[in-house]
Amino acid sequence: MSMTSVLQVENLTIGYNNHIAVDDISFDVAEGDLLGIVGPNGAGKTTLFRAILGIQDYKGKINLFGYGPEKYKSLIPRVGYVPQKIAFEPNFPATVYDIVSMGIISDKKIVKGAKLIQQCGCCWNRVYKKIDKTEDKILEALKTVGLEHLKNRRIGELSGGELQRVFIAKSLVKDPLLLILDEPVTSVDMESQNKFYSVIKKINKENGITVVWSSHDLDAIKKYANRVACMNRKLFFHGEKEKFFADEKILKTYTESAMQMHMHDHNH
Repeated sequence: MSMTSVLQVENLTIGYNNHIAVDDISFDVAEGDLLGIVGPNGAGKTTLFRAILGIQDYKGKINLFGYGPEKYKSLIPRVGYVPQKIAFEPNFPATVYDIVSMGIISDKKIVKGAKLIQQCGCCWNRVYKKIDKTEDKILEALKTVGLEHLKNRRIGELSGGELQRVFIAKSLVKDPLLLILDEPVTSVDMESQNKFYSVIKKINKENGITVVWSSHDLDAIKKYANRVACMNRKLFFHGEKEKFFADEKILKTYTESAMQMHMHDHNH
């Protein structure tokens, strides 16, 4: 494993409409990490992800694979992202196979980013690149997420959990080094959640993809993450999972702030 950070965030502050959404946070993500970000609704997690993806203005510094914003354009194709709410027209006549095929990127588009990654020393495990035929790549990605049997199913007929896994497969076919998942199992039943998390664990271990995901579910974080970041606009904790769950003071702060936000949501 290389010493290169996949992601470095320094003194990141994001504000809009006189409201500070993310307040001076710094953390880094090492290659191979499975980082769980916990925080109540409105804690700034989605805003943070938008900044990492280069679609949100910010103050501070974000480095991707050791490079600053000037190289972002070439590197963003190396990042997979599954948003919290997947917006699509339920009657849209696309199949699972069609959606995953949209993730394929031409080699021309990624050549610059690929060079930069070789130079930075990150270990890029190109699982799907090694497969010649596009069709086989798509099927392999669907196999990874356990959905090859649904390849011809229309996406409007899928459950929420299946849909999430289709969008992960769409991210996977471009062989990302980093996968960002925003509250991936909101409103998904327990069985689908378990399937989903075992897929995440698998691609983290077998495909060597660094994963950052936000969640309210402390049990899932405890079970699957190796590191935890706890934020509510500010960053309260970033480090080993064991330390987080052993620290009663931090857990209490987290639970209280989550409860307050919950109450706040209901009072509005």
